[in-house]
Parts: sequence; C-alpha cells; structure tokens
Amino acid sequence: MELVVATRNAGKLKEIRRLLEPQGIKILGLDRFPDAPEVVEDGTTFAVNAAKKAETIARFTNRPCLADDSGLTVAALNGRPGVHSARYAGVDAVDADNNRKLIAELAEIPEGQRQASFCCVMALCLPGDKTRLFEGRIEGVIQQHPRGNDGFGYDPLFRLPEFDCTMAELSLDTKNDISHRGQALRQVVTFLSLN
Repeated sequence: MELVVATRNAGKLKEIRRLLEPQGIKILGLDRFPDAPEVVEDGTTFAVNAAKKAETIARFTNRPCLADDSGLTVAALNGRPGVHSARYAGVDAVDADNNRKLIAELAEIPEGQRQASFCCVMALCLPGDKTRLFEGRIEGVIQQHPRGNDGFGYDPLFRLPEFDCTMAELSLDTKNDISHRGQALRQVVTFLSLN
C-alpha cells in the first residue's frame, strides 16, 4: 500500500516512515508532490487541522492520505501553545524561537508546576471513505534548559520523569515506542491491517 503523508516536516516524516514502512506501507512525502497546496491550519483543535490536511491532500493526489496535527499543551499556560505549537513565536519561527518563547513564558513558574502533554491526532483519508481519527498523548514536564540533540520541536525541553531524560535524548526507536505520534500511528497500522 502507498500512503501520502501530508507534511513537509522532515522529522515527522522520518518518524512515520520508521513505524509504517516495516508494515509494508510505502510512505510518500509531499516532496513527491511539489504542486500540492499549502493547507492553512486554522482549526481550533488538532483533530480539525489533521482532517483538513488529510482531506485536502487526498483530493489533490487522489491517493490515500495520512496527516497529523500535533503539539504541546502546557497546563500553566492554559493549554498553550496547543494548535499554535509550530508557529508559537510567529509565522516564520523555527524550533529555537518557539523554545525560547516557551522558556520565557514559564520563567516564573516553579519546577513542580510545569506539567505538559504532547498530543497528536492522525487523520486517515481513504478515497471514497470517511476520514478516521486516531489520537495519542504523552505526559511530561517542561524543563528550564534544553537537553539532547535528537528529535525536533519542543523535544529538548520535554522531560519524561520515568526516563529521567528529554524526548530529544531518546533514540528514535524508543521515542516511537512511547510518543504521542507513535501511539496514534500504531492505531493507524491496526486499522489498516483489519480493513
């Protein structure tokens, strides 16, 4: 089976390929479709954004499409950055900009009150069928200084107390075993294997 993944994020694509290709699912990134439209993520939830991306790219390519919307929610910030995680510090922000903004916003928040979650919603759009949603979530805390060189986004700040390390210090295989995206992707694999 071939599956278009509606992302231009190389880190996400790498994680998705690592989990799905061993299952016999060939992953095609948007780099294979240079004329694919940019999908404006203007929804108020991860589910709305993921479904919009999957449906738009499935229509454009006329192929099965998988899209995710994921991000960081921080309790002390009333759930921010949430659906704005990728552009938290501005439309053209890079990971380092977003991380700096997050650190600054949490500067006055004590260590014991920095609980956060990584959330992921995967939307699978198969031509002629309804869009299906799969969700994953992992809990952690935001630390004051980045650690680790792997991963992307907020991974260097997201500490997993049970591992005593950040997401950016985990191997890709371990991260995929426990991450919000890994959880959602395993549900996608199960669904595809049963249908």
